[in-house]
Formats: sequence, structure tokens, C-alpha cells
Amino acid sequence: MNIAVLASGSGTNLQALIDSAARGELGPARLAVVGVNVADCPALGRAQAANLPTFVVDHRRFAARDDFDRALVAALDLHRVDLVVLAGFMRLLGPAFLDRFGGRVINIHPALLPAFPGVHAQRQAAAYGVKLSGCTVHFVEAGVDSGPVIAQAAVPVRDDDDEESLSARILVEEHRLLPSVVRALAEGRVTSEGRRVRITGSWPMGESLRSM
Repeated sequence: MNIAVLASGSGTNLQALIDSAARGELGPARLAVVGVNVADCPALGRAQAANLPTFVVDHRRFAARDDFDRALVAALDLHRVDLVVLAGFMRLLGPAFLDRFGGRVINIHPALLPAFPGVHAQRQAAAYGVKLSGCTVHFVEAGVDSGPVIAQAAVPVRDDDDEESLSARILVEEHRLLPSVVRALAEGRVTSEGRRVRITGSWPMGESLRSM
């Protein structure tokens, strides 16, 4: 399975995938290309350091979102992409993109969806006073972080947590969860019926982290 990763920022989840691939932990998944929309983002440097094919599609050059989406599709089609992984990609994708890769786009979000969708999820969780937060890998659809949940990992929220400390602990789980989900998808062990997603077979993250 050829995997494309789209990113906009630091690229730590991309690095987790790169490191997992180097250890042979992604199974039949192959990192085929990394695309960014910010030319100087650290994610691009991480991909280049790993000798992965890369491209830049700067969203600021497009007046309409559909034109940006079509440019992304054209870049990805050069690499025979089977699955698109959004790893800190800070752009909403519209029909021009999702119609091409429908059901084959996943995202990692730093909260236990459906709680705290959108940006600054860790800040929202800390301010709300929840006792548990975490991260979610989900299929991407037209809504904001509204697609079916594939898997989640929980993190306790401490009384003295702020956005920074909670984000750091959630990030540790993101780096474990995302590669595990990518491998399960590549091995054909993820099935879905409507919003209910199941993962069959061995699950390196542990039974408690399966989607329910």
C-alpha cells in the first residue's frame, strides 16, 4: 500500500511513521510521498532527510479551495497513492479532494472525538476540566473532525495540566497510535459499516485501544 503523508508543521507524527517504517513495523505499507503546504515547515525537512519524495503545494497561491485540492490530487496521482494520512495538515479538504480519495483519507486528532474537534483541542480539554483526553485516528469526511473513529488512545488529565503539558503527553500516544492504524489498514484488517469501524487480528497498541 502506497502511503502519502500531508503535513503543515513540525512533522513529529510523520517522523513516527518514518521511524516505524525503518524498523519494519508498517507491514506492507510504504511511505511513497510527503506533501506540505508550507514550504519551510520542519515536516518537509524530515521527509527530505529520510530521502522520501516530496512536493509543496502552497495554499496561498490559490484563490479557491477546489483549485488547491485539485493541485494536491494531481501531485498525489504521480505516486499511485492508496492511502492519504493527514499528520498535522492544517487545511480543510473539500469535495475535489475527497471525491478522488473517498474512504482512503485518515487524520490524527489530539482529542477523544467527538469531544473537542477543530484547532487547539488540548487547550479546550484542559480548560473544560475533563479527566480524560487523548488522541483519535479517524476517517476524513467533509465535516471538521467528524469522520468515523478508527482507534483512540486515552490520556489522564492531571489537575496541574495546561495546554503544553497535556499536549506533550498526548503526542506520545499519537506517535504510537498512528503507525499501528496505518499498518492495520495496509494489512486489510480495518472494516467499517457506517460509523462503526472494526480492527481484526493482532493489535500492537493493546485491546483497550481498539475502536468500539
